[in-house]
Amino acid sequence: MATTLNSRRNNNNSPNNQLVKLWKKHSQTILLPLVGIAGFLIVWQVCSMIGLIKLPPPTDLWTNERTRTYLMYPFFNRGGTDVGLFWQSLASLQRVLIGYSLAAVVGISVGIFVGLNSFANRALDPLFQFLRTVPPLAWVPIALAALQQNQPAALFVIFITAVWPILINTAVGVQQIPQDYINVRKVLQLSQKKFFFKILIPSALPYIFTGLRIAIGLAWLAIIAAEIVMSGIVGIGFFIWDSYQNNYISDIILALIYIGAIGLILDRCMAWLQTKISAGE
Repeated sequence: MATTLNSRRNNNNSPNNQLVKLWKKHSQTILLPLVGIAGFLIVWQVCSMIGLIKLPPPTDLWTNERTRTYLMYPFFNRGGTDVGLFWQSLASLQRVLIGYSLAAVVGISVGIFVGLNSFANRALDPLFQFLRTVPPLAWVPIALAALQQNQPAALFVIFITAVWPILINTAVGVQQIPQDYINVRKVLQLSQKKFFFKILIPSALPYIFTGLRIAIGLAWLAIIAAEIVMSGIVGIGFFIWDSYQNNYISDIILALIYIGAIGLILDRCMAWLQTKISAGE
């Protein structure tokens, strides 16, 4: 009898059973997106074949020799801007991380200051609302004129695009701290340090992360726009523009897949970070 029970336990804990349980739990989460993507690709293929749209079909990503090279060999490096899509994407990501990090530091710091100071909020809020509506491409000529170099100009465009949602959401989060918490601070005579780490940051954290998640997407969009305009630099935005000028439409489609996948990964990473930090409070 004991041998039979142990055998059943071992069968339940076997890798195959674990995979079956995992599949049953997540099958709809996996299958439904796959069905949606497959349906989209089929419609695109049919529309291209009957001439309804002028774009090449999805199958062209494999049948086109040049695009297939970029698809199969993302790590090649022939020097200059003639590199694989991994290196193009990595160069863009490096710019995004630098500009985004600066935007996060400035946005959270200024947002907390503005959120705690009603006078500063009334004085600066119209300026923030005005500047945040300027599109990323509109900043490119100003950045190039002021900085005279592509790399610093690209970083500035990322920063100025990403900073506003972080700043504004942080300020709103600080302003939404319940009055009861403020009263507790006064009663217990908490120091500025304890108030900051025990009350302000935990209360404003959901708003801060909302701003950070919005900003990472905008930063990724901004670098693509900036690199399209700033010729001669390695980056996936410049790759798209160069492919368009040479009529390599399949290359552009492949680059768009990279852009969408990286944007999704960045958003999911930010959501994971928020979950971990919130759970550790």
